[in-house]
Amino acid sequence: MTSKADFYVLPSTDPDARGRFLCRLVEKIRALGHEIFIQTRDESEAQRIDQLLWEYRPESFIPHSLLSESDNAGVKIGWDAERPAHQDVYVNLDLEIPDDALKFDRILEIVVQSEDILTATRSNYKLYQTNSVQIDMHDMRKKS
Repeated sequence: MTSKADFYVLPSTDPDARGRFLCRLVEKIRALGHEIFIQTRDESEAQRIDQLLWEYRPESFIPHSLLSESDNAGVKIGWDAERPAHQDVYVNLDLEIPDDALKFDRILEIVVQSEDILTATRSNYKLYQTNSVQIDMHDMRKKS
């Protein structure tokens, strides 16, 4: 059962802001020694995230691969019901959160100011509450 869910609320309305923030977040979490699974909506988005991680900061290297590729990368990207062997960190870039994601130790949601993403993450928030998951909000919007 998930012990913690973190919501990172970005000020941007641009869905690509999620990908840029994801790269920074993944780099930090990997530096702490965690394994990460990134769930995307579909194969096309998985390939886009794969490319973003390759292009992220020239001085940085984040070993990653698509879940369908058989290697030992610490970051795996998937788009269907297949999951990695570990249950460490689950990054949800899909709209809905599947029930089996609650088996991961930690879930991360990256929120931009887009109606479909806001609606979906509100629904996911309620699911976490219902399942007694500790929720931490990280509001990255500027305070007025």
